Amino acid sequence: MLKSFTFCLFFILCSGLSFAQKASAWPADLPWWKRNNLRVIQTNLPAYEAATLTADSLLKDLEACSANTLLINAGGIMAFYPTKLPFHYTNPYMKGNMLGDVVARCHQKGIKVIVRFDFSRVHESIFKAHPDWCYISPKGDRIINTDMYVVSINAPYVQECAFKIIEEVIDNYPIDGIFLNMPGYQVNNPYEGKYHGIDQNEADKKRFAQYSNGLTLPTEENKADPVFQKYLAFKKFTVEDWSERLHKLVKSKNEQIAICTYMDRFVDIIRHESQTNSLPYWPYSASDNVGNAANSFPNHIISNSSIQQISFQSRYNAVEPEEVSIRLYENIANGSGLDISMMGDMRGYEDERNYEVIKKIYAHHKKFEPYFGKYGSVAKIAVVAPGAWPSGNPMQEYRGIQLMLREAHLPFDLVEDAQIEHLATKIKNYKVVILPDITYLSKAAVEVLKEAAQQGVHLIATNQTMFDNPAALQELFGAKIINKDHEGSGFYLAPDNKQIFRRFAKQKMLFWKFSLGLYDLSGSDQRLLPILSKGRPGPPEIIGGHEPTGYFAMGLKQHARSKAVILPINLGKLYYLHGYEEHKNILLDALDLVYPEAGELLQTNAHERVEVILKEYTKNTPENRNKNVSDGLILHLVNITGFSGNTYFAPLPIANLSFRIQTPFKPSKVFSMVSKEPVVYSWKNGQLELKLSKLTDFEGIVIDK
Repeated sequence: MLKSFTFCLFFILCSGLSFAQKASAWPADLPWWKRNNLRVIQTNLPAYEAATLTADSLLKDLEACSANTLLINAGGIMAFYPTKLPFHYTNPYMKGNMLGDVVARCHQKGIKVIVRFDFSRVHESIFKAHPDWCYISPKGDRIINTDMYVVSINAPYVQECAFKIIEEVIDNYPIDGIFLNMPGYQVNNPYEGKYHGIDQNEADKKRFAQYSNGLTLPTEENKADPVFQKYLAFKKFTVEDWSERLHKLVKSKNEQIAICTYMDRFVDIIRHESQTNSLPYWPYSASDNVGNAANSFPNHIISNSSIQQISFQSRYNAVEPEEVSIRLYENIANGSGLDISMMGDMRGYEDERNYEVIKKIYAHHKKFEPYFGKYGSVAKIAVVAPGAWPSGNPMQEYRGIQLMLREAHLPFDLVEDAQIEHLATKIKNYKVVILPDITYLSKAAVEVLKEAAQQGVHLIATNQTMFDNPAALQELFGAKIINKDHEGSGFYLAPDNKQIFRRFAKQKMLFWKFSLGLYDLSGSDQRLLPILSKGRPGPPEIIGGHEPTGYFAMGLKQHARSKAVILPINLGKLYYLHGYEEHKNILLDALDLVYPEAGELLQTNAHERVEVILKEYTKNTPENRNKNVSDGLILHLVNITGFSGNTYFAPLPIANLSFRIQTPFKPSKVFSMVSKEPVVYSWKNGQLELKLSKLTDFEGIVIDK
């Protein structure tokens, strides 16, 4: 029976939101970042702002934005405090003890302070004294930005001096965390967009020879070269060795100092970045980043930063307010806190258009804090990510597959490829695992997928997935590669089996371009989507001749308890770049074939560009810090209808949205975070139906047990 709550708004506020007021204090021994309620503002200071920044004005701006964490410069490239170390270049504009003043004032107001270090470069004066500390390319070139020189990770500056700099800051200031910018090996000059190559510093050569039993440091990045593969393992080893040493140093000083950077080993907070620097723009950047990291590293706190600047070459212009809004809402909807990186202090900022957006969403997070940060997944589908920072063809394929599922409102998780072997139980609990152009899987990861398939997990693989493991490709998918690099422009696919390809009632041929692998699928149980030859493209009078080639674009192998689908085609890339729904429909029909129940968890009439994120939640309060049973569900809606493809406009208001959600419990109340009013709903036999009269930019619907 359709019901609506008649209790007043006051009751909702008292019963739903009073946790922030009535809850006991967080225990002193709990690491502060473990609360997962970060509202970070990073003031990424240029040197000259150290002369004008005042602690009082900065604190006032942080409070106006409801920030609870500041990230500010400390050292590395230059010291923003009075250092006594001879190898630490001091900011020439600095007056007094700016860092000390800021930390003291922030702590008076309960704001945590994370300090930024960047050990990727040293000033020219240090380079001249110690040229052996710095990067040198295979051609003998240095990477230089004006008067800053890129260093070598295995040389004394990083291996010795960096620890002394960090120790000096910890010993002199009661900081709450350290953030490491640009950790690891450098091969590019990102500020100029130029590739320089593998570092040939003598320290790197010597350490690689020791690690590899005498091998010579490679000069080219060639994945087919076993020496380069050894070098990749060497890089991982040396970075993790340095990170472990840092962790031991910091925690020996103070266990309550958080370590934050872009990696996962020996850190407390994994930081990611939503950037906009190349077309096509990706409006799901924050959902992608947070979802990938949170599912791949469930024991870490994730902080995805919305980068204000348009690009390195355009520091003084911010991205559009509507894009920042989407990023921040996606952050909190996927389980992260809020994080924004400003170029400089907030006073006299060159582009202040985003200030109101920041204030609005940070205040929203503060007000509803118990409803954020302690989420669980309801998804039965997992998409494997090609790393934490994907690029090139794998990135395009991966994003295209995501886009198809997001537009179809199918809940899914993201899991990084390298973490599969560490998340075997998690993988085996999904109904479907999708591998978009996932190559170079470890033997252990492949074994996890094999075991998952044996236990009933369906697999869908696209493009060149597992091309480097012919045995696994044959065993899992019944596929053998004839030509994985075949160019598909001008070819067609024929969705002739209308019982399977139900979305193609009015189409007989589907155009193609990009990769169209030619595979022997005789080992599969069913071959689908016949590939038609290029034929004659023109002139119009003579077109035709598109005949079956004998190859197929889809194979299905039936396992004892599951199905495995291979699509040796750039399906995701084609949709990501061109957006023709016929290509999305191939995946959706394939998904229906292996898992017909995929659409039953959540059904809605929402527009395709309304991002629908459903999460289990547990109230994020001190009393619940060890509680693993959910308090209900939260349905997050992010309105992306204002995104045109290359511009972000205000989203179009949408009326009369309806949702049907599988909900095993009968809700005690359902209310809107935005209107703070009850939401009309009905519940029967595990099915919750609710209606939303209007969606503007965002909504969070709380469904309490």
